Amino acid sequence: MTAERGLDQAVYPGTVAQVAEPDHVLLPGHDVPLGRYTVVRRLLPHRRRRMIGAWCFVDHFGPDDVTGRPGMQVPPHPHTGLQTVTWLVDGVIEHRDSLGSHQTIEPGQLNLMTSGHGISHSEFTPTEHPAIMHGLQLWVALADDSRHGPARFEHHDTLPALDLDAATVTVVVGELGAARSPAHVHSALLGAEVRYVGAVHHRLPVDAAFEHGVLVMSGAATVAGMDLAPGSLLYLGPGRTEIPVAVPGPARLFLLGGVPFEEPLVMWWNFVGRSHEEIVAARDDWMSGRRFGAVADCAADRLPAPEMPTVRLKARDRHGNTR
Repeated sequence: MTAERGLDQAVYPGTVAQVAEPDHVLLPGHDVPLGRYTVVRRLLPHRRRRMIGAWCFVDHFGPDDVTGRPGMQVPPHPHTGLQTVTWLVDGVIEHRDSLGSHQTIEPGQLNLMTSGHGISHSEFTPTEHPAIMHGLQLWVALADDSRHGPARFEHHDTLPALDLDAATVTVVVGELGAARSPAHVHSALLGAEVRYVGAVHHRLPVDAAFEHGVLVMSGAATVAGMDLAPGSLLYLGPGRTEIPVAVPGPARLFLLGGVPFEEPLVMWWNFVGRSHEEIVAARDDWMSGRRFGAVADCAADRLPAPEMPTVRLKARDRHGNTR
């Protein structure tokens, strides 16, 4: 999926002073058009919290009725320095990339694409598709020791699950309790769907070394004393071994976690780098047909990169401070 705009064109407040970790922060999302037919709620990066662990980008889309509509239509576009995680609740998306991968993803399955030094891909809803489209697109920032590696694509039909009280927890990436995802990641990370069939009060066990984020995909929940509905992301600082959750009825949540990511990043359009010059080089390579390859069997035109901003892009840490 493409970010559609230069993420670092926003001005983030803050200085290079040390910032204490907050216990919790509620991060309201904002609507962003994705191509001509889809609007997503962007939850990360946010002015008040740029990352949760290595998670640096979270889009929640739907549930949308796409009856008689084309659904997701994202033409070939590039990525560097990240992994993309696609998770569906409803609908179907067809992935193609410059490695030659061609994979349809359905609810409960995982598409994980590692860009490494450079990859391009497209995402389209097939002509024949279900009525509802609903899911998440997330990015994981790659640390400096892994971001220049080879590109890779993986698809996992089945993922491990835990039964916790009235919750079914599907571990999408990382591990929780005895369940470990087969997905290949490069940092201590967690991504898990938590599904409730009825009202319950309970506590989710988590790693105290991680910071966490919780978003509601459907229904409602009270998490660590905060009322949540679809459209916001709750950040929870490190030091917790449990997260209290109460739901009044059926609900679906997504839990993010990871060790705080200490490397400052430059995020612009679909690139995650470390310097202005690196982003300029990636854009030039994409526009000149270098590095990123071609998406096979995709008739759509490549998505052109936006113009670079008139100001120099600066690396920012996870708090939004420039370095």
